[in-house]
Amino acid sequence: MLQIQPEVQKALNANSPVVALESALISHGLAYPQNLETAQALEQAVRENGAVPATIAIIAGKIRVGLTEGELQRLATQKGVRKVSRRDLPIAVARGEDGATTVAATMYVAALAGIEVMATGGIGGVHRGQPFARFSADISADLPELAQTRVAVVCSGAKSILDLPLTLEWLETHGVPILGYQTDEFPAFYSRQSGLPVDARVDTPEEAARIIRAKWELGLEGGVLVTVPVPEEAELPRELAEEAIERALAAAEERGITGKALTPFLLSQIARSTAGASVRANITFLKNNAAVAARIAGALKGEEHSTGLNPRAKRTKPYGLDLHSPEGGFVLSARGL
Repeated sequence: MLQIQPEVQKALNANSPVVALESALISHGLAYPQNLETAQALEQAVRENGAVPATIAIIAGKIRVGLTEGELQRLATQKGVRKVSRRDLPIAVARGEDGATTVAATMYVAALAGIEVMATGGIGGVHRGQPFARFSADISADLPELAQTRVAVVCSGAKSILDLPLTLEWLETHGVPILGYQTDEFPAFYSRQSGLPVDARVDTPEEAARIIRAKWELGLEGGVLVTVPVPEEAELPRELAEEAIERALAAAEERGITGKALTPFLLSQIARSTAGASVRANITFLKNNAAVAARIAGALKGEEHSTGLNPRAKRTKPYGLDLHSPEGGFVLSARGL
């Protein structure tokens, strides 16, 4: 059961572009009030580029697709908000908890709602020190979600604290195309270059949309990763970023920090080492990615039925039932993949 904000439902019903936004960055990624200001700026960036934003979260056990200002404030200030990946969704819902969704959970809910594009800073991936990535348990849930859920994810690559070559190898093995938006190289989160090639370069939203639509019309499952380099003015030099990462990894190992606590610890250490430059880069590319995602979402609407492939290979409208509230509040929508 989803609760879809009326503005978002109206856009979906009209087949207008919608961009899903994750909420984990609000409750777990940035400190108040920077977290709230950034969430509001991302929604504004989506609007300014022709789409409707749909920040996804769980509020008191209800999955919300699109949040009110009060709910954004609640996530930004409340303690004990659960960080929700795919596995955590039933727990947070059953217990009536507040939850902030990761990339994986945001993708899953977006697909249920019929949203084709989401924006984020960077995806999770294979952690460093995992020589057998295909069999290792230390792999982000974002990766299998990309392999199975039909949502295009716009980001600045994988978080650079991860093993980028192994992350790309995992995605290749599982059939996830990696596009470089106005770049030939996979971005390294804080840095524009990683030395690793993307599968294809695209220079316009329309080019990206054609590839995304073609994949789904071919009947291929899973998403597409559209990688956008951090704007040059906010970039951290690759050597500086790597130096900060190595120090952060050493500190984590010394303190025995692992599991879900590892990524936020590493990011906070990197922010400290770079005197906040990493946070400034993060906020800059978050806004830029939201803008690019909105333009791609708009281009995707123009690509529907235009490739000449079998239209029955994809679903243009999600299955489900919409229950419209006569009071004009949230719209309850039960949908199935």
